[in-house]
Amino acid sequence: MALFHLSVTQTKRSAGQSAIASAAYRAGGERLYSEYYGEYSDYTRKGGVICSDILLPSHAPPEYADRQTLWNAVEKAERGKNAQLAYSFDIALQNEFSLEENIALARQFLLENFVSRGMVVDFAVHQPDREDGGIPNPHFHVLCPIRPPIEQNGKWGLKQRRVYELDEDGNRIRDQNGEFVFNAVPTTDWGGSPETLEHWREAWAEMCNAKFAEKGIDVRIDHRSYERQGVDLLPTIHEGATVRAMEKKGIRTEKGEFNRWIKATNAVIRDIKKKIALLFDWIAEAKAELAKPQHPTLFLC
Repeated sequence: MALFHLSVTQTKRSAGQSAIASAAYRAGGERLYSEYYGEYSDYTRKGGVICSDILLPSHAPPEYADRQTLWNAVEKAERGKNAQLAYSFDIALQNEFSLEENIALARQFLLENFVSRGMVVDFAVHQPDREDGGIPNPHFHVLCPIRPPIEQNGKWGLKQRRVYELDEDGNRIRDQNGEFVFNAVPTTDWGGSPETLEHWREAWAEMCNAKFAEKGIDVRIDHRSYERQGVDLLPTIHEGATVRAMEKKGIRTEKGEFNRWIKATNAVIRDIKKKIALLFDWIAEAKAELAKPQHPTLFLC
């Protein structure tokens, strides 16, 4: 069935995370060395990865097409011990499309919405085996450096710029310590902007819906929550790869149990709404029948 899912998180050093480890896991079949941590991340035994690729803006250093080189460069550019390294996207593909169509759609989405703006994209398409015969779960992972676009000289841009506060004469204002007062202003709208995330979510939904229309498939997805759509259903929660793997092995998890309850509740809600709709149809038909002219009944004695 058609499904919308697009979530984004941050890969952060403060959480003990590594851009190299994240890239190696998502790409699958990779063993990458982190110069920052001095260790390898080895996921060469990971299965279910269909393909992976790195998409670069035209002026990016060509050596960044190598995954290990790229993410070590990102780690080097981010010096802080609590640095935010990358955005990590998890996006559902559609079972109604072929694998080739899904890959082409993912690539088009990333080129139009990310690479065209100067962002570097490392993406991988996953389609885990479903030994239990359940519904396939094709999806793709994306890692994008949080650093602003690579500049024309091939160097990483700055995340923020200083905007100094000025007095009425246009002179910089100093604080009590004699330092100029300034505000740190983001150089891009990538830094957790709700509007940007909303744009990405909407763009992906529109792209999938255009493909549904092109193939003559009468289904659509919507990036908005049930509440925003005015739909009286309960949303499920995102389970994540770890929970799904546990559930696949027969290990019942708290998130899995909650989603099963949500799905069962939604089924009851749909059934009740269907019965209410049928009841209103019956009432409308009864009223229409009663509104018809009634001929007098003759009784012969």
